[in-house]
Amino acid sequence: MDDPFDSYPEEIKECQQALMNNDPAAAAAKIQEYLEKQDNIPLNIAVKGECGSGKSIFVNAVRGIDDEDKKAASTGCVETTMEVTPYLHPKYPNVIFWDLPGIGTTNFPADKYLEHVGFEKFDFFIIISADRFRENDVKLAREIQKMEKKFYFVRSKIDHNIQDEERSKKTSFNAEKTLKYIREDCIQGLLKLGIEAPQVFLVSSFELHLYDFSRLHETLERELPDHKKNVLLFAMPNINREIIKKKKEAFQAQIKYFAGLSAIVAGVPVPVLSTTVDLAMMVNVIADYLLGFGLDKSSLQRLAGTTGVPYEDLLVVIRSPLALQILDEDVLLKAISHMSSTLFLMAAEEGSRFIPVLGIPAAMSLSFTATYRTLSFFLNELADDAQRVFKKALGLETAV
Repeated sequence: MDDPFDSYPEEIKECQQALMNNDPAAAAAKIQEYLEKQDNIPLNIAVKGECGSGKSIFVNAVRGIDDEDKKAASTGCVETTMEVTPYLHPKYPNVIFWDLPGIGTTNFPADKYLEHVGFEKFDFFIIISADRFRENDVKLAREIQKMEKKFYFVRSKIDHNIQDEERSKKTSFNAEKTLKYIREDCIQGLLKLGIEAPQVFLVSSFELHLYDFSRLHETLERELPDHKKNVLLFAMPNINREIIKKKKEAFQAQIKYFAGLSAIVAGVPVPVLSTTVDLAMMVNVIADYLLGFGLDKSSLQRLAGTTGVPYEDLLVVIRSPLALQILDEDVLLKAISHMSSTLFLMAAEEGSRFIPVLGIPAAMSLSFTATYRTLSFFLNELADDAQRVFKKALGLETAV
């Protein structure tokens, strides 16, 4: 078997050094430190929009919560934002949406605006409008540009425009032509106001899987620094099948680190310790899969509410025994009990630990393999469930 640590990033070279120095406790601490660091990478998203622009509904939709939720951004047509207001993602608190106050007023003149709101902490800015972008939107964009930050124009409530156009034109209605016209009208308006190569995305907060939200996510992902791409990815709702696939790939890339931590613990010659630690660790990892794929109860209930597909109908297509469970070590062990090859590896690991000289290295290798296979198995199973739920929610043919 290949060395499980040879493809680790530079950040945990100290872990390898600790292993070479026969210090498994220090090695385990280094891997744990690296994993926690990845979980806590901040992503700060500034959102600006005038009263009635659909800004709050957009922020709530992207965070995957209802407007009536106690953690929701306030909706309505009364401009109350006088200070920068943070809204944390309910599942990923390191992802924060910041509601910005109006620009160009006596309280917030354009040339002092970014300094007032603390622009340096934001990774990018989203400027929202329900119709044409206004002079104040352009003022903000220009100030952001001076500071060499990224900004994106979001034209909201596109579903309303499509419905209105369809009602007025009836037989001559063409959705693609309507969308192209609206997008081009926004771009031309911004060009006339002096914005070079404006990026405009047409979005419906009630139907994120339609129109340009996927393109917005792809653009943000492409233009973010590498270490923040996955932070954005995991926080995004499952708006298409591709994003579920990307989440699976990102989760898969992390498994070697958890397996490496498992191997290090297996090097400690204490009976049953490795199995106990592994089960606790895997419960936490699989819980992250459930959240990321939206297979927790609250996510499925919200999906049922927004799509009109009954909650019970979504449950029918879920096959993993771990979905919708109150996940703990006993539940996971019961699921693993049906995986004969994994049970064999776990038993072999415990037995090999007492073989002189070669026993500890063998136990570490077996533990790495058992953890890697187990997490990969449940990841594949839950990713498939997420795809089936997505297709069911959109009324597409259910995968076999």
